[in-house]
Amino acid sequence: MTASRILVVDDEADIRGLLKEILAEEGYEVETAANAAEARAARAADAPDLVLLDIWMPDTDGITLLREWSTMQGYDCPVVMMSGHGTVETAVEATRLGAFDFVEKPLSLTKLLKTVERALAAGMRKRLSERGQGLALAVPVGKSRLTQALREQVQHAAASSSPVLLLGELGSGREAYARYLHSLSARAGKPFHMVVAASLGPDPAAALFGAEHDGKVHPGAFDQAAGGTLYLGGLEDLSSEAQKVLLGAVEQRGFTRVGGRDRLPLNVRWISSAQEGFEQRCSPEPFRRDLAVQLNVITLRVPSLRDYAEDVPDLLRYYVDRLVDDQHLPLRRFSVAAQNRLRNYPWPGNIAELKNLVQRMLVLGSGEEIRLDEVERELEVKLAGDEPLVKQDLLAMPLREAREHFERAYLQQQLLLCNGKVGQLAKRVGMERTHLYRKLRALGVDFRHLGED
Repeated sequence: MTASRILVVDDEADIRGLLKEILAEEGYEVETAANAAEARAARAADAPDLVLLDIWMPDTDGITLLREWSTMQGYDCPVVMMSGHGTVETAVEATRLGAFDFVEKPLSLTKLLKTVERALAAGMRKRLSERGQGLALAVPVGKSRLTQALREQVQHAAASSSPVLLLGELGSGREAYARYLHSLSARAGKPFHMVVAASLGPDPAAALFGAEHDGKVHPGAFDQAAGGTLYLGGLEDLSSEAQKVLLGAVEQRGFTRVGGRDRLPLNVRWISSAQEGFEQRCSPEPFRRDLAVQLNVITLRVPSLRDYAEDVPDLLRYYVDRLVDDQHLPLRRFSVAAQNRLRNYPWPGNIAELKNLVQRMLVLGSGEEIRLDEVERELEVKLAGDEPLVKQDLLAMPLREAREHFERAYLQQQLLLCNGKVGQLAKRVGMERTHLYRKLRALGVDFRHLGED
C-alpha cells in the first residue's frame, strides 16, 4: 500500500518544515505550499489524500481557498484547518464548507497526528463508498519488499482467469489475498464465496453441487459462487471423497445437483489455499495429483509474518483503526517500545494472532497508550516444546534459557546436516571435538542413534 500524500499549506516556513519532518517520519509523503497559489498548483499536479490548511495567509486566506475547493466537482480530499487565532465563527464556517476538523496553534503533535489518521481513514471510506469498491478494503497492508512483491504478483494473476493456489502458514492472510485478487479481477462485481475444505462433511456433493427436492432448489457452493470466485480454503483437509467430486466437476466443467437431472455449467474462478507440502498432509491418502494440477496453475506464496516484521507497526495501526471503526472499541495506540517488542516476536499464529492481540489490548486495556509491560503480559504463554526455533519467543526468556534453546536447536539441525557425524559437526560449527561432546550432553542432544564417525 503506497504512503498517503499530505499537502501542508502554511505561510510560516518553520511550521511547514516541522510538519514535513514529523509527518515524513510517520511514513507519509509530504508536500508543502507557502500560499494559496502554490497550494492550487500542488493540488492540480498530484491530488493529495489530505490537506493541512492554515487559515491566516497573506494572499488568500484558508477559508476562501476551502470555499473555492468545496465548489469543485469531484474534490473529496479531507481538509484539516490550522489557526493560532481561531474563533468559534471561523470553526463553524470551516465545518460548513466541509473541513474535516479544526486544530489550534501552537500545535499539539499528539492531537495533530491522531487527527491526521482519522481524516485519512475517513477520506478512504468516503472514496470507497462513492465508488462502490468495498472489497478494496481487503488490500493487504504493508510497505516491506515481500508485501509489495506479493501484491504485484496478485495484480498480475488477477488479469487472467487461471486457477490460483495460495501457499502459506495458517493465519498468514491467505484469504485476504484471495479477496484482493477477486476485487482486481474481471469478476469483481460477482460473488466471492468461501468454502472451508474441512467443513464439507460426509456429503461433499450436496455441499458443492446443491440439491433438488420436491421441486425446490437448495443451492450449493457452485450456485453461490456462479459468475464469481470460489475460494477453497485448506486443501490439506479435503477428504478423498471431496477430491473425487471436485475433480469430476472441474474436468467436465459442469455439475448436476443431487436429485436433479439438468447438467449445469461450472462458471467460477478457482482460488485455493493450502500449507506447504499439502500433497502429503491429506489423510489417509496423499492428495490427488490430477486435482492438484487442475487447481495449481498459478502458485503464490504468502510469507509468514516473521519474514516481514518491518510491517508490524503498520499492521498494528491498521487493526486498531479497523476495530475502533467496526466494533466501536476505544482508540489506543501502541508505544514505540511495544511496537519494537512486537516486531521481534516470532508470531507463530501470523496475522490472525496479531489481530487477536490488538483486539485484547483494546477491550481489556485502559489509557490512550498501550505500554510495553501490557504487551509482555499478553505474550506470557507456555512455549510448545516441538515448535521450531523461528517460532519461539526467545525475548520472553531469561538470557541463559534463551541461549540454551538456541544452541540446542542450532546443534540439532547442524547434526542432521552432518548425518549424525560429530566429527563433521565439530568442523562445521568451529568447535573442539571434546568440548562439543560435553556441550551436546549438557543440552540433551541425542547424537548416538545417528551414529558417530
